Amino acid sequence: MDATETPLQPADAHTSLRELALLFLRLGTIAFGGPAAHIAMMRDEVVSRRRWLDDARFLDLLGATNLIPGPSSTELAIHIGYERRGFKGLIVAGTCFIVPAMLITAVLGLVYVRYGALPAAEGLLYGVKPVILAVVVQAIVGLAPAAARTTPLRVLAVVAAACTLLGLDELLVLFGAGAIAVLLASVARRGTDAEGDGERAHQLLPLALAGAPIAAAAQAVTLPSLFWVFAKIGSVLFGSGYVLLAFLRAELVTRLGWMTEAQLIDATVVGQVTPGPVFTTATFIGYLLRGPSGALVATLGIFLPAFVFVALSGPLVPRLRASRVAGAFLDGVNVASLALMAVVTAQLGRAALVDVPTVLLGLVSAVLLVQKRVGPTGLLLGGALIGLAVRALDLT
Repeated sequence: MDATETPLQPADAHTSLRELALLFLRLGTIAFGGPAAHIAMMRDEVVSRRRWLDDARFLDLLGATNLIPGPSSTELAIHIGYERRGFKGLIVAGTCFIVPAMLITAVLGLVYVRYGALPAAEGLLYGVKPVILAVVVQAIVGLAPAAARTTPLRVLAVVAAACTLLGLDELLVLFGAGAIAVLLASVARRGTDAEGDGERAHQLLPLALAGAPIAAAAQAVTLPSLFWVFAKIGSVLFGSGYVLLAFLRAELVTRLGWMTEAQLIDATVVGQVTPGPVFTTATFIGYLLRGPSGALVATLGIFLPAFVFVALSGPLVPRLRASRVAGAFLDGVNVASLALMAVVTAQLGRAALVDVPTVLLGLVSAVLLVQKRVGPTGLLLGGALIGLAVRALDLT
């Protein structure tokens, strides 16, 4: 270790709740760029600067977030809080990471409800929507090599996409893909540690399936129904925040009819242009449907399962990481999540790519993101300015 490097703090070293709160309030306010950027910023703060964790332990916590449903970067914040101050730290770190984005998104919800029909707002959203679709394309391209790394997994992705297009429930697609992946892996390793892996897998599946039995919400947009819709989504959603689009569309657009596809894209745009967790898209939707109380209830519903899952899964992480069956199950879930992302991108594209300028903007954005590694923040700003200019000059 370099003489000037701060020594690693022991696990039982005292970290004040105030220090945890200030760190994650700041990260929640400035953490643009999605989960990967959030995770990089957390590592810089807690590994490089504060030396609360070493890289090995940080990677253990990051790996644990992939074994449970929910928003990965938020769950990592919750894990870090738990590491430093137990259950109090868990609540403080997670809440402080979420609250800044929730407040910013709620304010944008207020502006949207009041002024969303104005030409300026319409122009801004007109230019940003194609860019956000390109951002999702970039995520799919980036995730595909890791998720669909074998021929069986690639075939499973195609089957999952086909089942989704045929109208099969998204949860059945995800967990069916996980089960099929486990079956394929067990056939490939016939007779090798099957019994021990099966026991360890049984420790994972109750957590993964915990949200499945939740009853469907009523058609009326009441606060309890709003809470349960988002609690169900937060309880079963594996993968990145982009997979959220598929679940929101299935629940709020197709099944309940609470939103239009265009409104869903607007909500997704807000989730992307604000800092912090992408899941605060729920805050915007809640405000759109039931005002300030709806924003609070929807936010609580979608994030509460993450706190519960982190608290329950922590002691199981060492055993689950050693399970071949649990790993195979997650391989299937991840590749099905990628298929859902591709399907929902195609479906939402009909609402965003409405004319020649939006098609060109979407294509150029996708090329810049995938080939040139241009950051999404600048492209979103550029899309907004182009949209305003096109509408102002009436070029559509």
